[in-house]
Amino acid sequence: MPVGVTLLLVLAVLIYFGLLQRILDRMRLSDKMALAFIGAMAVGTFLPNIPLGSGLSINIGGGLIPIGLAVYLIATADEREEKIRAIVASLLTGLAVYAGGRLLPSEPETMMVDPLIVFSIFAGLIAYIFGRSRRGAFVAGVMGILISDIIYAVGLAGQPAGTAIGGAGVFDAAIISGVIGVALCELVGETREKLQGGTEKADKEGDER
Repeated sequence: MPVGVTLLLVLAVLIYFGLLQRILDRMRLSDKMALAFIGAMAVGTFLPNIPLGSGLSINIGGGLIPIGLAVYLIATADEREEKIRAIVASLLTGLAVYAGGRLLPSEPETMMVDPLIVFSIFAGLIAYIFGRSRRGAFVAGVMGILISDIIYAVGLAGQPAGTAIGGAGVFDAAIISGVIGVALCELVGETREKLQGGTEKADKEGDER
């Protein structure tokens, strides 16, 4: 089973048991809506690609639905600044991943670490830095990988073999990078809240003394 689909199943279980409710609330996603997107992406990866012409096609579960989810998250953001930040972060992440891919060895299979993992972690970190919020980091993580793939695919347009946007490893990398971006936001956010809470408590005790 593909890594991306496996990760989606794990996320579905966590959502079902309410363990990700806090994160979903901050992203303005209900558990039912999140499960619907997860199910659609998992099933969509096994459906035929949609042809776009010039040898290009797009995978339903790995390209079309994730893009739709990203658009929804951007559209439902409360502040205009957050919408712009998510879009800019996605573009920056996509360009960074594409540039990083150009620096890889001509035979990536000779690398000690799977390029999929490298791209996923790289994109997740950049998405966290520029996204700054759980929503922005997830959108940038997913869209960054897809934007990089789109740039690469357009460069191969017209080739006899053809290429699919969001297919195979790209789908896995997009899901992993999105999860990494959100996880970093959650970890840093939780740590900051605890530190601030501890500082406020210490200040209060000092005032009482």
